[in-house]
Amino acid sequence: MSWLAIVRMGLVQMALGAIVVLTTSTLNRVMVVELQLAALLPGLMVALHYAVQLTRPRMGFGSDSGGLRTPWIIGGMTVLALGGFGAAVGTAWAATAPAAGLALAAASFALVGLGVSATGTSVLALLATRVQPERRAGAATLVWVMMIVGLAGCAGVAGHFLDPYSPQRLVLVSGVVSAAALLLAVLAIAGVERRAARVTAPSADRPPFREALAEVWREPDARRFTLFVLVSMLAYSAQDLILEPFAGIRFGFTPGESTQLSGLQHGGTLAGMLLAAMAGRRIAGVSLGSLRHWILGGCLASAVALGGLVAGAAFGPGWPLRANVFVLGVANGAFSIAAIGSMMALASQGRESREGTRMGLWGAAQAVGFAVGGVAGTAASDLARWALGSQVGAYGLVFAVEALLFVAAAVLALRIALPARDAAAPVPSPTPRAATRAGGTA
Repeated sequence: MSWLAIVRMGLVQMALGAIVVLTTSTLNRVMVVELQLAALLPGLMVALHYAVQLTRPRMGFGSDSGGLRTPWIIGGMTVLALGGFGAAVGTAWAATAPAAGLALAAASFALVGLGVSATGTSVLALLATRVQPERRAGAATLVWVMMIVGLAGCAGVAGHFLDPYSPQRLVLVSGVVSAAALLLAVLAIAGVERRAARVTAPSADRPPFREALAEVWREPDARRFTLFVLVSMLAYSAQDLILEPFAGIRFGFTPGESTQLSGLQHGGTLAGMLLAAMAGRRIAGVSLGSLRHWILGGCLASAVALGGLVAGAAFGPGWPLRANVFVLGVANGAFSIAAIGSMMALASQGRESREGTRMGLWGAAQAVGFAVGGVAGTAASDLARWALGSQVGAYGLVFAVEALLFVAAAVLALRIALPARDAAAPVPSPTPRAATRAGGTA
């Protein structure tokens, strides 16, 4: 697969990220602040969208068996666009008809989960099967960075057009973003798979899904990496649904300002990924560390940044919230790009023609981590508010627990066994010192 084709796959991930950021971040804030609903309600909806992603292994297996992943990508993006727009319509409708609006929003969140599962899993599996081994880490880095650009860019631009807020403006912005993202994805992926040289061919003699999944689970490295993904995503996701409401309640941010804060965090994530792309390199004879070092450092730095949010809850408007959130994004980006570099290396290890199934397994672990983290974070904030009598103190407590989980993820990362070459020099630049990568989880 050429670098141009890899960039086009990155555009698909960029489109995916643009829809997801509005659904999981902006709509969450609108429900909590503008509609004054309990934080647990949008938390449950986002958890539903992650719970649906338990279908990722089955979808990965299906694309393994069929030999073509493009139909899964286009079909997934279509479902995702419909779900993203439907969730915005449901949220706006909930202002006047709560039961009907929230029912539509919940169904739409489920569609978002299905769309992300089909598209994200298939893109990563296509990278693992069609990209030459020496290019895999660089290709993964490029695609992931492009997805973060989609997240950050959409959050910033959409945040600008959402102010002054109104339900009608929310629906309009979501509709434009969903339609544009779907069109971009279809144009970007069209013909890529036909032009790429096949690495594996579909086989008519394949085991059933359960047997294939059991084979992957019996691989020690696949099991260890699954556990790391679960814990690290649990740590990461617990703040995802409460950060924007926290900024609105403690720091007085408007909907547009809190959406732009999310964009700032994703911008920091992009910066952290670019830094982590130097893993395995040497400058003036000094090693910049391996994938393992960047995973450990990113997890521990994330714990420190979350400690800063605990301090922000105590100090209030005087605290440099934007800088703190940017640093958190940098730390998250560093550990995530190192983890995804490891994922791309490990996906092709073990039994052949199981790349989609392995990616699906790890995607499902990520989804479980996000689902549990999102519900736990919002539920804990509601319970702590009841126990402490302070919403701000409740947010601070959740941030503190998250920091401890990141420390636990760093300990688990020590057990990951990477292929020698990838552990030493995992994330090469895709072109002469050019850009870097991308992948999905959204």
